[in-house]
Parts: sequence; structure tokens; C-alpha cells
Amino acid sequence: MNVIRENVDALNAVLKVQIAPEDYLGKVEKALEDYRKRANIPGFRKGKVPMGLVKKQYGKGVLAEELNKTVNEALYNYLNAEKVEILGNPIPKYDAEVKGDWDNPSDFEFQYEIGLTPEFEIKLSGRNKFDYVKVKTDDKLVDQQIDDLRRRYGKLIAGEEVTGTELVLGQFVELDENGEIKEGGVMNSSTVSIEFVEDKATLKELKGKKVGDKLVVDPAKLAKGEADLAAMLGVTKEDLPNLNDKFQFTINEIRKMEMAELNQELFDKLFGEGEVKSEAEMRERISNDMNGMFDGDSDRLFTRKVYDHLIEKTEMALPDEFLKRWIKMSNQKEITDEQIEAEYDEYAKGLRWQLIQGKLFKDNEVKINPDEALEFTKSLLVSQYAQYGIPAPEDNELTESARKVLANQEEANRVYDMLAERKLTELFKGIVKLNEKEVSYDEFVKLAQGN
Repeated sequence: MNVIRENVDALNAVLKVQIAPEDYLGKVEKALEDYRKRANIPGFRKGKVPMGLVKKQYGKGVLAEELNKTVNEALYNYLNAEKVEILGNPIPKYDAEVKGDWDNPSDFEFQYEIGLTPEFEIKLSGRNKFDYVKVKTDDKLVDQQIDDLRRRYGKLIAGEEVTGTELVLGQFVELDENGEIKEGGVMNSSTVSIEFVEDKATLKELKGKKVGDKLVVDPAKLAKGEADLAAMLGVTKEDLPNLNDKFQFTINEIRKMEMAELNQELFDKLFGEGEVKSEAEMRERISNDMNGMFDGDSDRLFTRKVYDHLIEKTEMALPDEFLKRWIKMSNQKEITDEQIEAEYDEYAKGLRWQLIQGKLFKDNEVKINPDEALEFTKSLLVSQYAQYGIPAPEDNELTESARKVLANQEEANRVYDMLAERKLTELFKGIVKLNEKEVSYDEFVKLAQGN
């Protein structure tokens, strides 16, 4: 076997793989002998089929299979030995035919295209300055969180009239053009959450109503989107265009949330028995927990800003045409050239980031080892338990649960991606200059949404 490299340009090359008979004939003969032993051809006992007949029936297929294996082995060995960094995998050269005689096999030559990993420089230093935005955890924010927790652990009780935060259980009945009950129309009982009604006129009409009251409403103004509206009326989304927009709504029941009292029972449910013993301690604990959560959000926003900067400022060319051909050939489902063109820019952006991240990790000797991933997974599980007010299990049980998570390839990828982002964030913090800014929660949300 011999592999010859011909550079096309800085990003593309062709590998010519030359295969001699001694590289494949022995493998072909052995494979044909195995076929001969297993062949079940009428008129011949098993294992006694003439080799000439076996070659006639299976010869070209076996030759192609063994040549393919030999070529792949030659490519793999060459790329590893020469330490050639490529994007994707080698693909057959689109405008070159295989050199060789399939009827009288001797020397063969195959040509493959490769896309080379580009050389580039990452310009990031202490001269780069980025905002590091933090949320100001004030009393108002803590009060909102306490109210949310009290609602979550509260209970529904009967209400006398609609004020704006109740759950209203009632019956919807479709009306005709004359405002009469439509014969064969929709009739369905459902629940409306008043606090999510956005239409001000409808909300004004609902307020003050009591059990037994009837009013005419447009159900679409009580729902959040088509799926919610269809569920509310007990129909499918396809049925909606055929319905009138006027329904009689009869209030059958009003239920309101009675928030949980701020007492030891609630403290124990939220934080564990005896961990918090007063409202003041609760406020401090919530403030600390929120700061921890917001720190993670601040890190993600900061890292996104550095990511955008690196994507924009890092000069990097890619072997675009090669990558488009490789995407088409390697895709399990059929994909058109038009689809590739439409999606290529986003794919290229993701690939450029992978290369940037890989170089950052390599240049700064950043690594993720399995023990580190296991401990990180355990910390994620502890956070999940805490979120639901459940104490974390003993370390042995926690370790076993973490191992099960990492045994799932999809979950393991997610964990490693999260850990890689955390390491990148710490790396960026150690390189660039941070301009710390404190903003309100609402301002932070706008920044996080890119507004």
C-alpha cells in the first residue's frame, strides 16, 4: 500500500491510495474460501462448490469489500502517522474514477479528498474588556420569591367573586349569529386561570362575577395560543376556524389560592427540618440561593459575549465546498443541495466554535477527566434534589446515580458540554478584564434575551 498526498491549497488535499495485489489477494481468497464453505447452491453438497463458480457468483463483491477495507486502513494509518488534522472524513474524489481492472484485478488507485483543519490565531488578552453583569438581589425580588413559594405550598379554597388571581371553573356554550345557543355547537366545561388573561376588556368584564353568573366571551381572549384554546373548548386545533367567536360562559366554581403561612412547617418543607427557624433566616437563605443562581446566569451571559467576540474576530477559513460534499455524503437521510446551502452558515459557525474551543483547551492545557465529570454530575443531582425540597442521598447512592446518568451517551454529552462551558468561563475570567455591573432582575432578563 502506498499513499501519496497532493495539496490543492491550504485547506484541501487529495490522497491517492495505491493498492498492489499482495495487499488484498490473500484476503480475497480467504473470504471466497469462507463463502465456498457456507455456500448453499443446488446440485452441490455444502462445502463442495467449485471455486470457479464461487468466484463467478461472489468474486466482484468480495473484491470490492476487501479493497474498501484495505483503502480505509491505508487512509487511517497515513493520517495517524503523518498527524494530519482533518475536518470530517476523507471522501471519494467526485471527478476521479478508480484506476484498475475489476475483471482482471491487479494494481488499483483510489483518490480521496480531505479537508484540512485551518491554522488560526485566537486574539484574547487582558486588553479585552467585557461587562460582567450581576443581578441586584433586593428586598422586592426576595419578596416575590417568598410569595411564589407560599403559593406553591398553599391550597385552593372557595372564592366568592372574581378579583383577578382565581381559577374559574365554568361551562362554555357556543352561540349562533343571533346570540342564541347554537344547535349542535360546542359545549364544554373547563378552567380559566384569571391571572393569565391578558385582554384588558375581557378581564374587566370578568372581575366581580360570582358563581352562577353568565357572560358572553370570546374564548380566544381567555386562552394562551391555539393549543390552549382547543383544550379549553374540547376540540382539535383543526376545528377552531369553524367555530364562532361568541360563547356563553357560565361560572360554576371560583377557587382562589390561600398562600401558605410563614411558619416552621413551611420552613421545614422548603429547607429541611430545623435548617431555618425564622422569617429573617428564610430571607437570608433565599437571598443567598438566588445569588448563587444568578451567578450562574451572569457567567452564561458573560461567556456568550466572549463567544460572540471570538466568532466575529477570529479569522478562519474553512474548506467550504469539501464540507458541503462531506455533509451530503455522510448524512443518514437524503439531503438536497438547497438544504445544505440554507443550513451551511449555521453549521460552519458551529464548526468554527468547536475549533476555537479545542484550541483554547489545548493551548491552555484544559482537560476534563472522568472523575471530574462524575463529581460534577453528583453536584447537578444534589441541585435537583434541593430544587424539589428533597435531601440528597448518601454519597454511595449519589455516586451510583451519577454513574447511571453518565452511562447514557446523550446525558453524558450534556454533562461534558456543561463542564466544558464552566471551564471556558473560568478561563475567560482569568484572561480578559471584567467590568462588573449590577442591574435589576428585569434589566438582566432583557440583556439575557438580547434586547
